[in-house]
Amino acid sequence: MNVAELIVDCNNEHGEGVFWDAMNKKIWWTDIFAKKIWSFDPETASTASFDMPSPVCCFAPRARGGFIIAFNDRVSLFDLDKGELECIHQFEPSNPNTRLNDGRTDRDGNFIAGGMNDVTFEADSSVIRVGHDHSVETLIDNVACANSICFSPKGDSMYFADTPSGEIIEYAYQPCSPSLVKSRQLMSFNDEPGIPDGSCVDSEGGVWNAEWEGGRVVRINSKGEVDFIVQVPVCKPTCCAFGGENLDTLFITTSRLLSSDHVIQSEPGTGGLFAIKPGFTGVVDSVFRG
Repeated sequence: MNVAELIVDCNNEHGEGVFWDAMNKKIWWTDIFAKKIWSFDPETASTASFDMPSPVCCFAPRARGGFIIAFNDRVSLFDLDKGELECIHQFEPSNPNTRLNDGRTDRDGNFIAGGMNDVTFEADSSVIRVGHDHSVETLIDNVACANSICFSPKGDSMYFADTPSGEIIEYAYQPCSPSLVKSRQLMSFNDEPGIPDGSCVDSEGGVWNAEWEGGRVVRINSKGEVDFIVQVPVCKPTCCAFGGENLDTLFITTSRLLSSDHVIQSEPGTGGLFAIKPGFTGVVDSVFRG
């Protein structure tokens, strides 16, 4: 059995949005509702956390330094060293029930982020793309809970889950086109123990998905079949990313959101960062080029 190990016992309320920063050789992730971002250096095993003014839902490193950050209600550029924020887009300002949720950069260095409605749970949010010039396009409408956004190694496919639908969809993707063409359902989660949360891809094109309330991360091959399972010893894995010097370690964030005290006590490490070397290597996400 392939079981991920706890490497940072950080007690996140809702750890999410993990990625490998190849420039600084660190793993980064967010604890959304605690309004903190975290980093872990695999070489030194050192961790750090930084307080943020609002919930950080997902983020990515920027070519000029710092990050592009999807807060709950806006997209901003953030200079960590100076503590400076610059808002470049207000997200769905006419809808107070939606917020940003999941996102990654595409292979061309654009930032793609999707929203959710966590008040009424209606499908009235969207997925947007922020370009190098900070222009914003809507890629997908009528979204209830955006998750699983990631891109094939060549960048010509985008994977996406509207989590309540219980499926991951593959879209034909072009970084300069505002239109997405649904290629196929990559996988249905009807027979899975959990529902699709955050994803990443490996160098062979496999899609790795963290199953919310499923206690595992699965690898989905090009046939839409699960061919590798990583057991996570807590109920709520949220997102995953390959990192480390050789991109051979899968890092997994977890959550204790809405868990009872009994569940939290029975799951040592819940809300922590887990890791495993599964025998596959990953693909570094592009930095945001804006």
